[in-house]
Amino acid sequence: MKRPVLLLTALALLGFVLSLVAGKVWVPFSAWGSDDPRWWIIAELRLPRALLGLAVGAVLGLSGAVLQGYLRNPLADPALIGVSSTAGLGAVAALLLGFAGAPLVLFGSAMAGAGAAVLLLGLLVGRSGSALAFILAGTVLQSLAGALTAFLISVAPNPYAMSEAIGWMMGALTDRSMDDVARGLPFMAAGTAVLATTGRSLDALSLGEEAARSLGLRLGRLQALIALGVGLSVGAAVAVSGVVGFVGLIVPHLVRPLVGQKPSDVLLPSALGGAALVTAADALVRLAPGAEEVRLGIAMALLGTPFFLALLLRFRREQPWA
Repeated sequence: MKRPVLLLTALALLGFVLSLVAGKVWVPFSAWGSDDPRWWIIAELRLPRALLGLAVGAVLGLSGAVLQGYLRNPLADPALIGVSSTAGLGAVAALLLGFAGAPLVLFGSAMAGAGAAVLLLGLLVGRSGSALAFILAGTVLQSLAGALTAFLISVAPNPYAMSEAIGWMMGALTDRSMDDVARGLPFMAAGTAVLATTGRSLDALSLGEEAARSLGLRLGRLQALIALGVGLSVGAAVAVSGVVGFVGLIVPHLVRPLVGQKPSDVLLPSALGGAALVTAADALVRLAPGAEEVRLGIAMALLGTPFFLALLLRFRREQPWA
């Protein structure tokens, strides 16, 4: 366990450094902390987005690992329970109301959307602690939020507002500042702390619901902790970066061959792997040819779709009757 964690920590640090150095203008180490004008590119532009890349990747990877462990579904990720889409709905509503230049309002609207998702999940699922009810309630929220987001974009008051909303939904860390870091990091840290407490319960749940209950596990309490942790962490991630998909789906599958199948052992490596993946991807999107960089959400979708297909084909080989 220690060796994979050290390896993933090194990869996350490497991704962080690459995110500082790489771009349309490469900044060599010799320019760091000097009077070289390129140092200000790092200090003002790349450091905030590199920090956010670490944080966003970590919470998405961790959330995916927790949800896959709780739902015992290898295809689960934060989007499955509707938090990402409802946070996106809140942000899009703020953008279309003319608050594109008010980052605090935009952040608050996205967090309000994530909070609404957590409350609605609680109301729809009740105290049963049923994983199936959790999935169904999340699917309802995801579908409703997606439909409302599409409706709002279709009635946008002007092309500029529509472009802002669509661009934000694609996900990116472009033009982020240390103010965004200060707003998002406390919520992501709080959500991460909540999710980190679920490891032992997820281990018990891997034995089956009945066995877990016999060990004293309260499924309703575990479900509430997961909803709260994902709401805080993923809601804040969406609020600062837009919607970035597939990280929570991909990363737990990548780290399991290194650390095994025990749910609690997958949590920390998934957070580190998510941080490494997002920071590296954010550095690579800046190297695409052309004046504009590729949106991070688009890059992750291009990476995640083939992975999702390979996962599906592997499951069909293992279960040919499916």
